[in-house]
Amino acid sequence: MSFRLHTIWRNVIASKPRGNLTGLKPSQVTAITRVYNRRFPQTGGYSTDQARELALLSAGIGRQIGVLIDRRGTPVMVIVGEREGIFIPELTRYRKGTGRLSGLRLLHTHLGSGLLSQEDLMDMVFLRLDSVTVLTVNRDGFPGQAQVAHLLPANVEDQPYRVHDPVAWDRLDFDFTAGVEALEDELARTGQEVPVTAPEGSALLVSVGTNPRREQERSLHELTDLAGTAGLEVAGTIIQRVSKINPRSILGKGKIAELEVVALQKNATVIIFDRELTPTQQRNLSLVTERKVLDRTQLILDIFARHASTRAGKLQVEMAQLKYTLPRLVGQNQALSRLAGGIGGRGPGETRLELDRRKIRGRITHLKQELKKVRTQRGATRARRARAGVPVVALVGYTNAGKSTLLNTLTQSGVLAENKLFATLDPTSRRLRFPMEKEIILTDTVGFIKELPEDLKEAFMATLEELGEADLLIQVADAGHPELEQQLSAVDQILESLSLHEIPRILALNKWDTLNDEQRVMLTNAHPAAVPVQATRRRSLEGVVEEILKRI
Repeated sequence: MSFRLHTIWRNVIASKPRGNLTGLKPSQVTAITRVYNRRFPQTGGYSTDQARELALLSAGIGRQIGVLIDRRGTPVMVIVGEREGIFIPELTRYRKGTGRLSGLRLLHTHLGSGLLSQEDLMDMVFLRLDSVTVLTVNRDGFPGQAQVAHLLPANVEDQPYRVHDPVAWDRLDFDFTAGVEALEDELARTGQEVPVTAPEGSALLVSVGTNPRREQERSLHELTDLAGTAGLEVAGTIIQRVSKINPRSILGKGKIAELEVVALQKNATVIIFDRELTPTQQRNLSLVTERKVLDRTQLILDIFARHASTRAGKLQVEMAQLKYTLPRLVGQNQALSRLAGGIGGRGPGETRLELDRRKIRGRITHLKQELKKVRTQRGATRARRARAGVPVVALVGYTNAGKSTLLNTLTQSGVLAENKLFATLDPTSRRLRFPMEKEIILTDTVGFIKELPEDLKEAFMATLEELGEADLLIQVADAGHPELEQQLSAVDQILESLSLHEIPRILALNKWDTLNDEQRVMLTNAHPAAVPVQATRRRSLEGVVEEILKRI
């Protein structure tokens, strides 16, 4: 016997059935172990002898028996279940080496006349199995019927999978090789084929809520922009309007299975929910899908981690990350491991995600002390400005409205200004001189966003405190944004929550050049005191300068 054959034989002998072996006789375990020695055909899925063997074994122990078979027909796992069901262990090892599917098909017995169940179909979806075949077993230990199901590409049928009609156990002629090849060819033809092990880069965005569908659609537009800023390509969006949010897993298992199928069909490596998930919801979702599950807060934290450049910014991001992670450190389980690294786990806090609660609390306390020093230093700087009698004008507004561009144009500076959300995190101040020896301090601040997480708001108080010392606020808004009124309202709410709403304010409607005449008239009527500007053109800012000089 060659070394290679000897190694294969030794591995087969060493393999043991998985699952519920309690109460089985040694002879029964040995008989079940012999299934590892079989080679299952691709056409039909099993031979008549193999079908009789599995049926007899299953009837003899009164439990279901399952066999996970690779594409060569070799059993990689034999599982003993209960009478009513079977539990399939973690299959990560087998998923890594294949394409979009796991490369495994499941053949298992059902005691009695029950055919493919909803649980069987959910297992096929969540584990990305090539197919599932059930073989019924009668009271006498003989095989009865067989039934096959497999996944489908998107938009082929109403169902995400096809369940074939049951046939007599010895009449099954399904070609498993041809079936999986046809599926993967169709995925490739429609541009859906990318290896499962591909790096993060494609996300499925999900809105689940009680709000009207139109509001959910608007919110998903913003989530799309956030995902793009985080470097993710949006593969698709799903809106689910519910009467009540499921407190355990946000959605029922059937709906979650549909999400998993759509994510598979669109090759989404990340599922992002347009709301903050509770620790319980995140854990339960991570237990039923191998994909990374993120919520809106994690996505925002990731963007902040990407853009934080100063020591203060990094401290603030890390504290927000740790505060988010702390209640999710339960059980150190698989859900936690998926939080570490990559989108949603980036930045100064990522190497500390595995720390226990005590250490994280200690780290948060230390960060608060460091941020207190930062606030003290900034307070001293503001005090010096106040003594010098130089007015402070702060730019505020929704993220990506054009605040940094306006600062650059007015002061001829080179502050980073990108067409991305949260490009600015740390306050930047520049002196701006006017005729007649007048000057001001113009300060750019972090952009606002609706439903800003409380932990994030608290962490960035050191940044937002700059606003408290301002003599005047310039609220920059994107005049061409379809959600302009909602963004203005969100900024108003945040300023009020920070007790900054009484500071005098100028509304600058940026990107005025993107509007047509009718839109300009409507906005002028809606906001008669607003100043239209084009932040990239210095001459268009004369109206803002005049308003500043009037107010100070």
